[in-house]
Amino acid sequence: MIFVSPGLAQTTSSFKQLSTQADAARDAERLDDAVKLYRQALALRPKWKEGWWSLATILYDQNAYVPAARAFTKMVALDPKNGTAHLMLGLCQYQLNQDDRAIANIKAARTLGIQNNDQLAFVLEFHEGMLLLRKRDFERAIEALKPLIKQGVQSDELDAALGMAVLLITPKEAPPADSPDRQIILRAGRAEHLSIQKKYDDAKKMYADLVQEFPDFRNVHYAFGRFYLDIQEPDQALPQFEEEIKRNPQHVRARMQIATLKYRVDSAAGIRYAAEVVKLEPSYPFGHYMLGLLYFDSGDTARAIPELETAAHMVPTEAQFLFVLGNAYAKAGRKDEAARTRAAFRKLNDATSAENKATTYGDKAPLLDNAAGPAPQSSERKNP
Repeated sequence: MIFVSPGLAQTTSSFKQLSTQADAARDAERLDDAVKLYRQALALRPKWKEGWWSLATILYDQNAYVPAARAFTKMVALDPKNGTAHLMLGLCQYQLNQDDRAIANIKAARTLGIQNNDQLAFVLEFHEGMLLLRKRDFERAIEALKPLIKQGVQSDELDAALGMAVLLITPKEAPPADSPDRQIILRAGRAEHLSIQKKYDDAKKMYADLVQEFPDFRNVHYAFGRFYLDIQEPDQALPQFEEEIKRNPQHVRARMQIATLKYRVDSAAGIRYAAEVVKLEPSYPFGHYMLGLLYFDSGDTARAIPELETAAHMVPTEAQFLFVLGNAYAKAGRKDEAARTRAAFRKLNDATSAENKATTYGDKAPLLDNAAGPAPQSSERKNP
């Protein structure tokens, strides 16, 4: 015979009563009562996962994001492989402007998987894109939003996010919904939407119309140039980047794109643009990398090495910086430094993989996957 203490029996009975009442209040839409009852039940049984889930989702629906985040944190601690719980926690953190935490939880949700629910899938992809927009990581924001387009999603909300990405505007900088500038953002987003759908002729016309109608809108020429790069028409991209610089002389991204284009065909001609990037943004590591790369490819190893060293010092975890720096040391006859740098490179990345990237442009050294790199903020200021 198993002895059950009266206190434990009473606690169990109280929990069952409270949990039943909480579920009933939730189902009857008496949500304030449900919150109180779930909290009382959870005080008796803190490891009740279903209770934490119900409490958290009610609080989230009530826009009570701080207590909802606490409840979802409890849920994740109890069930760390629950991708949907990670997603909901990330959404709370998004609302609380805890962007790094939100991105981490949304990435966990993607890795672990979420409930088979189209709305939740949309929420995951869309909010990941919006978080990347907040961090000015515009290219990755577009990549995060692409699956929604491929799934056939059509919405102004999605097109506005795409428009912000191609025009280098953060959500905080975006104009009001009822303003004329908002319509420009929407139109740019629809053009990018068409481009992702491979409807290139329609996308080109829409971008061309925007440039014609609003030539002074910041980053509209940059967006059109970027489109031409996407469709492998670099000769058409170049004048758009030059026009952006003409209208916005401090534009770093446009210069980086031109330097990248020149690197593929005439490195010496690209040096001026990369040097201007370094002058405008001396704390921008990708500018130093590109300038060093152009010097190295032009045969000026002496000037290449200090720029590559600066880039590698700024971002010591970027394998491609080390790859090119190691080659520059070797060419300069600095064997010991070349050996140390190449050893550091091998720790960060598979040498064979990186060397294969180096052959993309024949005997050229590797570019970063996003050749312009994450742009500094000065080139991305919102339209006046």
